[in-house]
Amino acid sequence: MREHAVLKAADGQEFLIHANHGEWRVAWHPAGTAPEGTAHGASGICLTDDDSLVLISNDSKRWGLPGGRTENGETWEQTLAREMLEEAGAAVTDARLLGFTRAVCLTGSETGLVLVRSIWRATVVLSSPWEPQFEVPFRRVVPARQWAANLWIDEGWEPIVHRAFAEAGLSPR
Repeated sequence: MREHAVLKAADGQEFLIHANHGEWRVAWHPAGTAPEGTAHGASGICLTDDDSLVLISNDSKRWGLPGGRTENGETWEQTLAREMLEEAGAAVTDARLLGFTRAVCLTGSETGLVLVRSIWRATVVLSSPWEPQFEVPFRRVVPARQWAANLWIDEGWEPIVHRAFAEAGLSPR
């Protein structure tokens, strides 16, 4: 069986994505200076010391990365730490900024909106036992190298997600 090549977003390469009842133009931007737009939070590729990946879910079927929106003037890193704790019961002990996504709404009720999200690789310590306290009821931990078999990726986001995991040093298996 021959594996097919997975497209990874290049710096600034734009992809058309349908989300929130509209069309969005989304691009990956490298770490460094955030692209122009409204700060829209942080998402984390959260890894434990034993090289396991932390995933969350609202329905126990579609598993994703923890993340959320910036509150009250937080920095990107402060948002990451708070959201990882709230959504995954994961205390961040170390974090490295991987890059940013920049999304421009082209159609729908949010036309013209430009949102920027920071994407991180975070080393975390998990609360045990898992006791959800906020909006996310499910958490699971999987081998980090098996992320592609466990992570739900909404249609169109594949190149962005694959770029983030490549930046984190995690090729799919």
